[in-house]
Amino acid sequence: MSKTPQAARSSSLADAIGGFTHDPLGHALFAYPWGEGALAGMNGPRAWQRAVLQEIGAHLADPATRHAPLRLARASGHGIGKSALVAMVVKWALDTCPDTRVLVTANTESQLDTKTGPEIAKWANLALTADWFRQTRRALTATAPGHEQGWRCDLVTWSEHNTEAFAGLHNQGKRIVLIFDEASGIADTVWEVALGALTDADTELIWLAFGNPTQNTGAFRACFGKHRALWRTAQIDARTVEGVNHAYLDELVAAYGADSDVVRVRVRGLFPSSGSMQFIPLDLVEAARTRDVPPGLPSDPVIFGVDCARFGDDESVLAIRCGRDARSRAWKAWRETDAMRLAGDIALEAQRHRPDAIFVDAGNIGAAVVDRLRQLLGDVPVIEVWFGGKGREAELEPGVSVPTANKRAEMWTRMRAWLARAALPDHERLRDDLIGPTYAFAADDTRIQLERKPDMKRRGLPSPDWADALACTFAEAVGPRARPAWLEPAPRDDDGAGRYGELG
Repeated sequence: MSKTPQAARSSSLADAIGGFTHDPLGHALFAYPWGEGALAGMNGPRAWQRAVLQEIGAHLADPATRHAPLRLARASGHGIGKSALVAMVVKWALDTCPDTRVLVTANTESQLDTKTGPEIAKWANLALTADWFRQTRRALTATAPGHEQGWRCDLVTWSEHNTEAFAGLHNQGKRIVLIFDEASGIADTVWEVALGALTDADTELIWLAFGNPTQNTGAFRACFGKHRALWRTAQIDARTVEGVNHAYLDELVAAYGADSDVVRVRVRGLFPSSGSMQFIPLDLVEAARTRDVPPGLPSDPVIFGVDCARFGDDESVLAIRCGRDARSRAWKAWRETDAMRLAGDIALEAQRHRPDAIFVDAGNIGAAVVDRLRQLLGDVPVIEVWFGGKGREAELEPGVSVPTANKRAEMWTRMRAWLARAALPDHERLRDDLIGPTYAFAADDTRIQLERKPDMKRRGLPSPDWADALACTFAEAVGPRARPAWLEPAPRDDDGAGRYGELG
């Protein structure tokens, strides 16, 4: 019986795809509608993607290496198309070898669900073989009857205490592909368990690790160091990749410097020069501690910033800033005080310094402090600040703005830029708070995010209460004052030390 036209076309497509069993680049060029629709203006994978696909193909095409594990790692700058390459590899692996098992994971569940997974789905839908596999949120499974369980790609999350998905990955005599996306953030224990997938004999074994080199320790870093004999590695400068926003990368270089950790990690694809990336350098803070108070304008607003804590080792802190001067007006700090007493004491300071705005950290007891201050100071704007709120672009250097992951990162970025010409109190706790937090980026993203307070405490550092209070003064722009009330004499409370300390 002759085949129907549809069956003939399907058979012809299967024969064509079968020719790319050991040719991932050929598959990518054949399977997608380059130059059309979503791929308009593209004639194929980017140069670095082609190189990876060719390296996989050469390994599999050689009978001497075909059944030896291929470990391939790429550390890169931002935006070079790592997730797109992951998607192309996944589709090639499934299309060209029946009963292939593919396992994909990432540094976080969010990365897997919002970046890696959608990219795999996008390319699977674009392929000529889109109907060969059924899509769900976390899997691609074969539509061929009887093969749903063994011919598939699974997107799995991990935890350091639950690694069963990696321990059970076996597929002897066929093909296994293991992909780590944003690999720098995947725990070492997951890497160790994944080694068990490389023990099957007579099996095509491919382990790929991609990511920004955000950490100077861990298993991803070891691929380029002590384990480099096991891995084929390369580090890719994003400025050498076509289709990347080169203007933005050049801005990062201009703002931070070519040898800074942010440029090493996010642009050059190099690991940071030290174990952590310090957001505010010590020399910037020390200069602000010793600099003469810059001359201000009578119209410079006086701004209060309040970081609230309840009990324990943390402190509630009032920072006072007027233009570039954060030194002339004494700050205050409280330990183990409740919201009503804290609000009352801040109201007294407001009578003394007549602020144009008061910004209060709304977490912890902050919401209650905001409500009470609004009752006590009806004529002074009291604005709540949510550190986890949406971050906007913030100016890091004149003319150079960077995106931020949340409100706290936005405020700290503005504060960092301000420090270059500002005057700070000569106080060691404030210095230590300012230089304490490290920074990173949202995975495969350019938004700066600051180290969280719980993570700092795990490193043995206190919560940066003093620096967070100062950062609050940068929460929003405050208009110039019409009447420079801060020039007027104000009564001084000589017993101000009391149960809270004055920072002079």
